[in-house]
Formats: sequence, structure tokens, C-alpha cells
Amino acid sequence: MMDSMNTTSARLLTLLSLLQTPREWPGSELAERLEVSPRTVRRDVDRLRDLGYPVQATMGTTGGYRLVAGKAMPPLLLDDEEAVAIAVGLRAAASHPVDGIDEASVRALAKLEQVLPPRLRHRVNTLGAATVSVLNGDESRVDPEILVVLAGATAAQERLRFAYEAADGTLTRRLVEPCRLVASGRHWYLLAYDNDRDDWRVFRTDRVSEPHPTGVRVPSRVPPDEDAAAFVTRKLYSTAPTYEVSATLHLPASEASRRLGLPADAFQRIDERTCRLHGPADTLEWLAAKLLILGCPFEVHDPPQLRTYLAELSSRAAHAAAPVPHAPAGEAADSGSSALPPGEKSDFG
Repeated sequence: MMDSMNTTSARLLTLLSLLQTPREWPGSELAERLEVSPRTVRRDVDRLRDLGYPVQATMGTTGGYRLVAGKAMPPLLLDDEEAVAIAVGLRAAASHPVDGIDEASVRALAKLEQVLPPRLRHRVNTLGAATVSVLNGDESRVDPEILVVLAGATAAQERLRFAYEAADGTLTRRLVEPCRLVASGRHWYLLAYDNDRDDWRVFRTDRVSEPHPTGVRVPSRVPPDEDAAAFVTRKLYSTAPTYEVSATLHLPASEASRRLGLPADAFQRIDERTCRLHGPADTLEWLAAKLLILGCPFEVHDPPQLRTYLAELSSRAAHAAAPVPHAPAGEAADSGSSALPPGEKSDFG
């Protein structure tokens, strides 16, 4: 009896794997692949339907079975290459949060890495170490492995120990009860109850190291705000110097929101081609860089410090773009000869 159940279960998994290939499968071909009768195929399809998999059957010479979209997302079967590709993509999404899918990407990554075989985890780690993002190369990046540990402890309501480096470089050991992971701006933050300080704290995850779940599960605490993201945002702006920005962008509001990666409510529509940006910014350098790469004209109304900083950048850019005076004869070769060791060529020609 047990062997029969195992055989049926294995056959159902094989059938599900075949049906997840986006094509129409004739019943005769499925029967041949599974080495069973067409009647058994029909029974197995009914079993999959009972499990929640929406299998559609069509009649005729070109008919067959196919998996279609249903009301809920059923479990998926992945081969090795698919699992590695998804894990690498989720790691990239975790390292560079995307509005709307930030926390979901970490939860999905934690679930996938929990069941990822060691041989595939090695491939994922190798690919992750060999790739780098061009768009965010100057930002502090969080190790996806740390995010996975934090997400796992949060989901399990498990106390967590880790080392934490403060902004001034002070290193401390923390014992916390993690509540939520929140992506804000360019960083991930952990909202947690600090047991040693008997209060809620917000930790920047790229400053977390050596996280270790203690194995002690505790009842979930009620966070100080139902909206964890709003609480973290308020906490960050209450402790960091911020600037209230107001600028007119010669760009549609929806396009400005997409390019800057800011929520739609940060932009006020003026007309079809112009909008007004309102909101806080923690650093002038970051905001100036984002505005300059928008690729559109803009006018800054506030803060005056941003206008001053942009004027400084303009002066530097003008100096860098100014024609270089010609060196006297004989000096050009000497000045260029020291740029590279003898016999070496620049990769840029």
C-alpha cells in the first residue's frame, strides 16, 4: 500500500512538472511519458484539481491538458536552473529594494533558501559574488544571507542576537525580538524590541553582523504603530538631519516617480509635462545626483543649501569641461609617459 502511495505521489509530481511547461499536452503523450494508461492520466489530473491546480482540458485532435491561471497561486516545481535563477534574482531585489515588492522579495528568498540543496546554494553564492550592480555601486549593500536570517527570525517570532555597528563606529551586541523588516529609501531596516534596553529600536541591516537566532520563541509584541513602515520613517527623520525639498521638474509626475523611485504622492501634477516635487531628503549629495540624472530641466525652490550645492557642482563640471591648455613641445610626451608603467597599454585605448 505504501509503495503504491509513493508511486502515485511521484507520478503526480512528474505530471505537475510537465504541465508547468507552457504548452498543450495531449493525453496520449502524457500517458506515454508517465508509462500509464490514459484513464490513469485523467484520474491524476482530477487529483491535481482537487489539490487546487487549475488544469484545463480541451477536446479535439489538437486538444489536451494545460495548467492555467487560477484564483490562487499554487505551489510550483522548479528544476535546478530555474531555482538558481529565481534565487539570484531575489537576492538582487533584496540588495536593492524595489517599492511594493521589497519585503515580499525577502520572504520569498527565505523560503527558497530554506529548501535549496547545498549544491545549488553554492552556485547561487558564486553567481552573487561574481555580479555587481552598476546603478547602486556607491551605496551600502546588505548581505542577502543576513536578510534571510532576520526574515526567518521575524517570521518564527524568535529572539535574535547580533553585533551592531552604530553610525559613530561603536560596536555593541544586541538581543532583540524582531518585528518587521522595512525598506526605506536606499536601505533595509529591522524594527525590533531591544530586550537589554527595554524599548523599540530601528536597526540598519547593513550594519548588522553575525546574526544568530537563539531558538527561544516569544509571543509577538504589539508594535508602537500599526504601520511599521510609517513608524520607521518617522524614527529615521527624527534622528537624522533632513531637508524639506521643493523643486519643479519638467517631467510628467508618473515618469518622475518612476525615475526617482519615490512614491507618487511625493509629486504634485502641474500639467501634462511638469510636476512639483515635495518631501524630505536626508542628504543633499544623494538628492542632487538623482535630480541631475533625471535628464530633464528642473528648478529648485528649497532648500537653499541644495541650490548652493548644485552651484558648486556646476562650477566643478564647468572646470572639468574647460579646454586643457596645450603643453609646450616635448612636455606632452613626458607627462603622458608616467601615466602607465613601460610596456603597458590602457584598456580604454
